Amino acid sequence: MTDVYPFEFAPRYRSLLKALGVRPDNSRVVVGDGLFSARFGRWELTTPLANLASAEVSGPYKAVRAIGTRLSLKDSGLTFGSALNGVCITFREPVRAFGPRAHAALTVTVADPEALAGHLASVIAER
Repeated sequence: MTDVYPFEFAPRYRSLLKALGVRPDNSRVVVGDGLFSARFGRWELTTPLANLASAEVSGPYKAVRAIGTRLSLKDSGLTFGSALNGVCITFREPVRAFGPRAHAALTVTVADPEALAGHLASVIAER
């Protein structure tokens, strides 16, 4: 079974994100077939579900730190952000997706953060 979680697109940031090539039709999180995949415009991160360590609802974030594709040099986290609330997913082993370093975590601003976090928490607990 495959579940798809669309991103939340805060109206205030839609134009900026569209200019970056990030739109609702090319941005989603997919959980299924043993994989977790997040696509945000031209950027994508995919890892086996077995690599997920935790998933927690987080936010609200400051727009300057959350909108767009963001790298954290402090903790090697990656953000795919289109709104000010989301889910922070940590990995057992860092995952390469964007920039020079692999990422220990990914934050995604999906439309239903509670549903995604709950789904991933149940997948993690099954292991």
